[in-house]
Amino acid sequence: MSASVSGATLQLPQHEVMSQFAQHNGQLLVGGFSLSAISRMLGKAVFYAYDRNIITQQVQRFRHAVPARIKLHYAVKANPYWPVVQHLKLLVDGFDVASQKEMLLAVQSGMPVQHISFAGPGKTDTELSAAIALGVTLNVESLSELARICRLGQECDVTPQVALRVNPAFELKASGMKMAGGAKPFGIDEEQVFTVLADIAAMPLRLRGFHIFCGSQNLKADALTEAHQHTFALAAKLVAACPYRPDLINLGGGFGIPYFAGEKRLDPAPVGQSLAALLQQYHDDFNGIELVIELGRFLVAEAGIYACQVVDKKVSRGTTYLVCNGGLHHHLANSGNFGQVIRKNYPVAIGNRLNSGQQEQVTIVGPLCTPLDILADKVMLPKADVGDWVVVYQSGAYGPTASPQDFLGHAPVSELLL
Repeated sequence: MSASVSGATLQLPQHEVMSQFAQHNGQLLVGGFSLSAISRMLGKAVFYAYDRNIITQQVQRFRHAVPARIKLHYAVKANPYWPVVQHLKLLVDGFDVASQKEMLLAVQSGMPVQHISFAGPGKTDTELSAAIALGVTLNVESLSELARICRLGQECDVTPQVALRVNPAFELKASGMKMAGGAKPFGIDEEQVFTVLADIAAMPLRLRGFHIFCGSQNLKADALTEAHQHTFALAAKLVAACPYRPDLINLGGGFGIPYFAGEKRLDPAPVGQSLAALLQQYHDDFNGIELVIELGRFLVAEAGIYACQVVDKKVSRGTTYLVCNGGLHHHLANSGNFGQVIRKNYPVAIGNRLNSGQQEQVTIVGPLCTPLDILADKVMLPKADVGDWVVVYQSGAYGPTASPQDFLGHAPVSELLL
C-alpha cells in the first residue's frame, strides 16, 4: 500500500504515519532540523532522532480521550534514553520500570518513589533489596518472589511496598504480545491470588494493590474495551477480598501504533468512553483508589526516526540494493528479528528526497555479513544514490536498547531528542 505525503509517494501503512513530521524543500525535519544538520551536530552519519513535541502530542491524545480519573504512567523500557525520560517526567503521573537500572533512572528524574513501580519476572535479591530500600512499588510476579520480598524487607528493616501482579484467566485479544491468560511467566495466576489475599495481612509488607497487564501493541479499540471490562470486574473482586483497602490498581496498557501496510491508527476515543462508563459502574468499588494505565510504545514510537546513509548502490540479477551504514545491530525490530513471524517492512523514506518524482524499487540492507540485515525489502522509493538518507519511521520505541549493538563490532548508534 502506498500513501502520498507532501508530494512524495512512499511505501507506508497510511498517510497519517508520516504526518507527524514536518519537511522543508523535500527534507525531513525532526524538531525543526534536517537530517544532515543532525548528523553534523552528532558527528555521526547514523542515529536515532526523537521529536519532543510529538511525544507531548501523544500524551495529550491520551489525556483528551481518557477520563482524568485514570492516571498515566510511562513504561520506561520502551525508550530509556535519559532526555526522553526527563521530558516525560514532566508530562506523566508515574513511571513503570523493568530493571534496577531503569528504576534508578526513574528515581533520578525526580519522579516520587510512590509513583514508580517495578515489574518483571526473575528479579534478583539485589534488585528487590534496592527497590525495597527506595520504597518503589514491587509488582510481585510469583509466590516465591513474594516470600523473598518478605525476607529481604525484614533484613533491611524496611516495609516493602508491593502490588500483586495478576495473571488473569482472560487475555487481550488481537494484541501483538499476549501477557495474560493461560500459562505465563508473568504474575500470579488469578485463582491463586485470592488464596494469597487471605494471608496477606499477616505478612511483613504493605499491599498497595494490583497489577493486571494483559498484552501490548493493540490497535483494536473493541479488544481494549473488552479487556478493560474484564479487568474492572476482576479488580473489584480482588479489592473486596483484601483484608484492608488497597490504594492502587494498575489496569495495564496495550495501546498500539501502526507499523505495517493495512494497519490503522488506534482511536483512543471509544476506549476512553468505555472507561468513563466503567468508572461510573464501579464508582463505589474503587472510590479512593488510584487507577493507572501504563503506556510505552504509544507515547514515544511515532516520535522517533532511525536514519542512516547510503554508502553503496548495486544491482544484482535485477534487484537494486541500497547498502547503508546502519542495520539490524541498531534496529533489530525493523529487521524483523524482534518477534515477527513473517518479516514486514516498517514505513521508510529517502529523507532528503521527499519531493522527488522519480521512483525505483529497491531493497535496503545494512553493513553486516548476514542476510538478516534488511532495512526494507522491495519498496518503491524516490531514486537514491550514495550519500542519501534512509529513514525508518515509527522508531521511537524498542530501538537501541532492544538491539545487538555489539554484533560484529560495528560502532554504536547515537541518539538525540530535539
